[in-house]
Amino acid sequence: MDYMNPNLPRDLPSVTIPNVIADDASLKGYGLLVPDSPQSFPIEIVRWPAVGWRPVDEDCGDEAGTKQGEFFSHWDGDILFGTNQAVGGSYVLGYNQSPESASTGHARDPHQILIWHCNYHPDGGQLFFPIDRKPFVVPLALPGDDRTPQDFVCFWFDGTCGLYIHPNVWHEGVFPIQGSQRFFDKQGAVHARVSIDFAREFKCLLRVDITSPTTSLTPKS
Repeated sequence: MDYMNPNLPRDLPSVTIPNVIADDASLKGYGLLVPDSPQSFPIEIVRWPAVGWRPVDEDCGDEAGTKQGEFFSHWDGDILFGTNQAVGGSYVLGYNQSPESASTGHARDPHQILIWHCNYHPDGGQLFFPIDRKPFVVPLALPGDDRTPQDFVCFWFDGTCGLYIHPNVWHEGVFPIQGSQRFFDKQGAVHARVSIDFAREFKCLLRVDITSPTTSLTPKS
């Protein structure tokens, strides 16, 4: 999978997902608000799975620790790019126009995000904290390999708190509402990744209206 050149099919329809204001209630099951001190926030590390009936000893299998660095997201025209220094990754995160119509080199503010990919980390949690203290959004879905586009929810943050994502929760990067934004990122060092390619698996893109967050969410089971 080439994250910088997704080479997506043309004329994909979109599935609009809710854009919900993040709070303790709406994030239940997905993660936690992080009000301060992100460097010392504990990251859940999942013990390495056993491959047979004998269990992994309890004093090992979870010792890889964490990596941390800066996650940088920026809009260049209609395309949202991301760079994760913690794991050395660079990505096209989304689009303001259909991918085949998206252009760079202009400064018009986006009104939506079209998302082609999400993933989860089975080895540990992940924390994003806004260095620039500006609003941002993050798409999430509860654990499960059979999730569909309709299971995803976008959460809107006002920039005063960060987000901690539990292991196995589907997500993508952190998305600024406009311009560019820096985030402190801390995550499991193994960095196992399980992916959904919406464009090829479901023949669609996820769409988030970033102009009008709602106020609440009925928790999903």
